[in-house]
Amino acid sequence: MEQDWDAGMSSLYRKKVMIELAFWKHKMTKKQPMGSVWAKNIQSKLNDLIPEKVHQAITFTIEKMVKGVLFGATYTVASSRAYGSFQLREAYVKKFIDTYKKAASIEGAVTGAGGILMGIADFPALLAIKMKMLFDIAATYGYDVRQYKERLFLLTVFQLAFSSHKHRAAVYDRLCNWEAYAESLPDDIDSFDWRTFQLEYRDYIDLAKMAQLIPVIGAAVGAVVNYRLVQQLGTTAMNSYRMRMLETS
Repeated sequence: MEQDWDAGMSSLYRKKVMIELAFWKHKMTKKQPMGSVWAKNIQSKLNDLIPEKVHQAITFTIEKMVKGVLFGATYTVASSRAYGSFQLREAYVKKFIDTYKKAASIEGAVTGAGGILMGIADFPALLAIKMKMLFDIAATYGYDVRQYKERLFLLTVFQLAFSSHKHRAAVYDRLCNWEAYAESLPDDIDSFDWRTFQLEYRDYIDLAKMAQLIPVIGAAVGAVVNYRLVQQLGTTAMNSYRMRMLETS
């Protein structure tokens, strides 16, 4: 990755970013609220009632969907983009996030208005929007998403954005020590823990997305929920790259 981005960043902007990063890191590491503990325990009990074959089927489906998007999207994104200073790169990143939020909101409204069948179609469509946004963010910060381990970094960012407090600590630690962690990663994507990935992601969005299937209010719910989910992923991605670039520069 090119290293000229730091030269043109003003000291004022660096201070602003570091303050925002500090608040985000505090949010990632603060003590888990009791409400989240109870909700996660209830969700875990419900998951235990689901037959193992169903879990296997869902895991397989999500794995194939994510792999398809993760590897397919690399052909539509440049290896990196020379936007100059860190401040300018972040201006483009914020613009990308805003564009994808609007796209996800429209997609959620359309599928939410279409009932259960269209609501089911929302899942892969929203996933594609999220992954494409991550690729654009990575390329804007100057990283080559055609590299296997850069794609795993994006997958880890995705996990952090949509994990429970209990699982978040482990994922956050990986990102904090990414370079060392990346060295230990296998070269086979099939070695990734897809079961945990799908459970955490599904548990995180289940309650919000279920309301999208309700007639009349589905469109409004879909628009708002999708908008917020993409915003959350964008914020997580920005701060993950800030931590990776600024705290090691």
